[in-house]
Formats: sequence, structure tokens, C-alpha cells
Amino acid sequence: MLKTKKAIVVVHSGGMDSSICLALAIKKYSADEVLSLSFRYGQRHSPELIQAKKISEEWNVDHIELSIDCLQEITDNALMNTDMVIDYTEQVPNTLVLGRNGLMARIAAIHAHSLGAKKIALGVMGLEEANSGYRDCSRRYMNLMEEILRIDLDDESFEVLTPLVDMTKAETMKLADELGVLDYLLENTITCYEGLPKEGCKVCPACKLRNEGILEYRQTQYATSL
Repeated sequence: MLKTKKAIVVVHSGGMDSSICLALAIKKYSADEVLSLSFRYGQRHSPELIQAKKISEEWNVDHIELSIDCLQEITDNALMNTDMVIDYTEQVPNTLVLGRNGLMARIAAIHAHSLGAKKIALGVMGLEEANSGYRDCSRRYMNLMEEILRIDLDDESFEVLTPLVDMTKAETMKLADELGVLDYLLENTITCYEGLPKEGCKVCPACKLRNEGILEYRQTQYATSL
């Protein structure tokens, strides 16, 4: 277990959104004050974990990976069960991992507390709830989680940060560009449910949102340059 004191723990999947959160944390606190925390839970897109480690190393941030493989024993979904065909047609897709973000937030907070950190950050976005049915991606959900964690940790000042939660995908691309990491993240993050790099499979909801977001941002860039 990492025991170096930190200011913030970032739940870092190795995807675009959580990596933007990592860049924001580094900008505010410096790399030495940030911990990148990834979770292995049997996800079919496990190559994202390789990228999370790579990004952390290249950004000089301490990184750890924890296993919560027990999820495979107590719930079933297409994001973990490779024998299950991913279905994008339902309002709540079969890729929903029940309670995943809440579990990750709680574990991250426990570790943050042990490191003297009073903040965790997650790259959740409200549009994931609106467009993809992921109930644990809203700020309302994280407000409740924050309230519970303050009780758990006996710390009314503890914060669950979700800096991207009210943004569109195009707005997150703009933010990444302003941070100077957009091209790097487009090259090095994995968003695709199938674990494919860059544009990914171009079919799953995660790929569609990512690719539409970068297209919209590039079009806006072009329009403002005229």
C-alpha cells in the first residue's frame, strides 16, 4: 500500500475522462501530490489499465492498481462477461456494472484518508446517465456518496470532485486542449468497450460519444479560425 502523503486521489481508468481529471489534479496540486488509482474488476477492456499505468509514469504520478474481481462473482454484465454480446439498444445497456462507481469512490476515499488526502476525483459525466443509462454517473449520485463518505471518514470537509460532470464531450476536449494534453490523450487513452485504442470500435456508446465529441470540437476550432 502506498503510504506517501497526497493531496488528492484520482480514480483513473486509463480512459479520456479520468485522464483529463488527472491532468487537472496535477495542474492544481503538482504531480507529487496526486495518486492515480486504477481498479481491475475483470473488465473486457482491460488494456485501459496498461494505459493508466503508462500515462501515470509519463506524467510522473504515483500509480497503484487494486483488484475488485469479486464483482464477477456477484453480478453479471457484458462489460465483464465476454460471452455476453454487448447490447446498445436498451435504455439501460447490459454494460452497466451495478454500483461500480460508488464502490470505486468508497475504496478511493478510504485510501485517500490514509494518505492524508481530503479529496478524490472521478471522471463521471452526467451525459452518461442521460444517454447511456449509467445511474452512478450523475452529480446527484456523487453528492449522496460524498455525504456517506463524510460520515465514514468523520470528516465534514471531505470532497468527491467530478469536474467534468456537467460538460459535453466537446467541452471536455476543449479542456484537454487548454491543458495541453488533448493530442496525447487521443493517442494514449482507451475508451472503447472492446479495449481498442484511439477511435476504437466506433460502434459502442463510449466510442460514439468520444468520436462525436472530438469531431464537434474540431469543427468548432475550424469555424472560429475562419
